[in-house]
Amino acid sequence: MTTSLRAADVLALRLHEAGCRHAFGMPGGEVLTLIDALQKAGIRFTLARHENAAGFMAEGVHHVDGAPAILVATVGPGALNCVNVVANAHQDRVPLIVLTGCVDASEAQSYTHQVLDHRAVFAPITKATFTLDATVAATIAEKAIGIATEGRCGPVHIDLPISVADAPSLPNPARRVAASPVSPAGVDLAKARSWLANAQKPVIIAGLDVIKDGSAQTLRCFAEKFNIPVITTYKAKGVLPEDHPLSLGGAGLSPLADRHLLPFIQQADLVLCVGYDPIEMRPGWQNIWDPSVTQVIDIHAEPNHHFMHHATLSFIADTGAALTALSEGIDPVPTWTHGEMQAVEGRLAEAFPAENEWGPAAVIATCQQVLPPDTIATVDSGAHRILLSQMWRCVAPSTLLQSSGLCTMGCAVPLAIGVKIAAPERCVISFSGDAGFLMVAGEMSTAFELGQNTIFVIFVDQSLALIELKQRQRQLDNSGVDFCGHDYAAIGCAFGGNGVTVTSRDALRAALAEAMESSSFTVIAAVIDRKAYDGRI
Repeated sequence: MTTSLRAADVLALRLHEAGCRHAFGMPGGEVLTLIDALQKAGIRFTLARHENAAGFMAEGVHHVDGAPAILVATVGPGALNCVNVVANAHQDRVPLIVLTGCVDASEAQSYTHQVLDHRAVFAPITKATFTLDATVAATIAEKAIGIATEGRCGPVHIDLPISVADAPSLPNPARRVAASPVSPAGVDLAKARSWLANAQKPVIIAGLDVIKDGSAQTLRCFAEKFNIPVITTYKAKGVLPEDHPLSLGGAGLSPLADRHLLPFIQQADLVLCVGYDPIEMRPGWQNIWDPSVTQVIDIHAEPNHHFMHHATLSFIADTGAALTALSEGIDPVPTWTHGEMQAVEGRLAEAFPAENEWGPAAVIATCQQVLPPDTIATVDSGAHRILLSQMWRCVAPSTLLQSSGLCTMGCAVPLAIGVKIAAPERCVISFSGDAGFLMVAGEMSTAFELGQNTIFVIFVDQSLALIELKQRQRQLDNSGVDFCGHDYAAIGCAFGGNGVTVTSRDALRAALAEAMESSSFTVIAAVIDRKAYDGRI
């Protein structure tokens, strides 16, 4: 005999079966049954100080455990506070399950307080949106997980009416059959293999699909077999360890890096786009090759509707299966025989020196030198992110986390808190500009309550540095980009953590060493000069 459960229980149990162990949000009366169901299913609910931060905490957990992220919000303002992080999940390909409470449909006909159409709000920024129905709760849960995690990942929204969450429902043991990895075949595969067999200057541009497909090792073996240099998007950093001789690091938002990388790519006779999603790239990457002149093979999860670039051959396929099919029976030939790869590596090293006495590059380099190799870093949007994404060396995937598609500020702190929950044994460091940190400073109380020793580094220059730089480049008057300085170390102490202000490499090294030994979190305010990013990004 099947035991009757609440509809909220059916949903929670299916999420637990999908690997979910954590949910984040801000409760209201409309989601109390849901939170109770999550807790009873074995999914720990963590109270954040804002729903937007809660969504990034959930994403941080996802990057560690691979399960769908869960964000919980109550009716009206709670749901609307989620809009940014849900849009971010949509553009950054994060499988985020967004659970909002709502008043019953019949009640909404004559009751208007805080009532609005959540599904209309979330429809443009999710892959799908549902209203839970107790008679088919298991089916809706199954659909939500499948839609969120299959193809290119993304957010799915479920609205839970109050009475439905409590209504009796039955679990459904039926599960979707996982799709087998798709591999190229036929005439186009034969053509691609012939191009690979004859390419003397091939280049790989790898993206986030490589992480989703779990094909990083396949990519490495492929690149090594054919001696192909690899450039990644920022979120794919580490799919080829960046200390590997074939790694040319990340690309995306740095005009300085593009000055060296784009001419190198334009020398190529074969470009392999392996899970490359151009949503991460700046406008300078639009149509950087002519597919009628350069042979371009696109291996991706979805058809090209972005038109950022075009390809000569397009395979909607699993990246690992596609690389395996391409390489079978093909003998490698000498590539890049005139030292072009080494030359561009040297130019990139000169462009982003790590030996500065002090400044943002010195902060980044010192942190990487002092912290363990398996450290997971998060970085907020701003000038510091562009510099750090070029300088920070990742030896494994998902060890530098950021908002790359939407470029939203205020993400680094909550991402780091989420990562630390899922990986308490790892060293976790967050890099924020002072403006981005102020957006989420209240989450220091969350880190304290969780007993974390996460490290929060702040670049303090009292300016929206990237926007101020663009303002000067356009010869506009300084306006709306500067703000007062604050005692960020004191903020850390006020919330129960440690706080220190540093102005030198030696002071930073000492602060990092103490932070790693501390039982509480540490805020490190690194004071840098105004205009410190000029000529560096």
